Amino acid sequence: MELILKKDVENLGFTDDIVTVKNGYGRNFLLPQGLAVLATPSTKKVLAETLKQRAFKEKKIIEDAQKEADKLNGLEIKIASKSGEGNKLFGSVSNANLATALENNGVAIDKKYITIAGGLIKRTGQYDAKIRFHRDVVSNLSFEVVAEKK
Repeated sequence: MELILKKDVENLGFTDDIVTVKNGYGRNFLLPQGLAVLATPSTKKVLAETLKQRAFKEKKIIEDAQKEADKLNGLEIKIASKSGEGNKLFGSVSNANLATALENNGVAIDKKYITIAGGLIKRTGQYDAKIRFHRDVVSNLSFEVVAEKK
C-alpha cells in the first residue's frame, strides 16, 4: 500500500514522504490516525506541486535549523541527579531532562526530537545524544550526568 505521510512517523518517514507499508498497518493505524493519505495519481500531483512551491521556504528553514545546531558546538551540559552507591541514580535521566537542560542553555528543542543512546540513563557518567532539528540537520551532543551535591 502506497501512502503519503501527513506527519512525521518514527522509523517510517517524514511529512510528505511517499512510503510503501503493509496493508494492515496503513488501513488500521496510519489512515485512521490521520498520519497519512492514499497515494493516488491526483494526490501525487498535488504533492509534487506543493513540494515545488515549498522548496524555497525549506532552504530558509534548514538554515535556521543549522544555526540552532551550531549553538551546540562547544556547549557543555551537566545534568545533576540524586545518586546512591556505585554511581547509581535514584530514578533516571531521560530526553525530557536533556531538553530542559538545553533550554536553560538557550537551545529550544522538543524532547521528541532528542534520542539518547541506550535510552534512559541510570548511572552517572558521560553520554551521547542525537538531536534532530530538521530532517536534514541532525547534531550529536555529548553530555554528563553528575551526582547532585548534598
